[in-house]
Amino acid sequence: MTVGLTHYLVVSTLLFCLGLYGVLTRRNAVAILMGIELMLNAANINLVAFNRYVAPAAVNGHIFALVVITLAACEAAVGLALVMAAYRSLETVHVDEINLMKW
Repeated sequence: MTVGLTHYLVVSTLLFCLGLYGVLTRRNAVAILMGIELMLNAANINLVAFNRYVAPAAVNGHIFALVVITLAACEAAVGLALVMAAYRSLETVHVDEINLMKW
């Protein structure tokens, strides 16, 4: 049995759906960040798989995946800093209880 593009797409779809479920159902800000990371990793799997099966000589998909990984690391750092700041001032990480922007 060989692993084809369809297998990668199925895994990517499942990973994206798990991330989306985590983002939509969790109240904890750290869990929401983890769901976003899952969705970005699903996009990376798609980028590398399409690069492998559509244009195997080019490395465009790999470069895009590296850019996405870099952006995900930056997003995690900024997101965790915001969560820590919110926890210090409000003593909660639940997103429905953080209402600093409301009047």
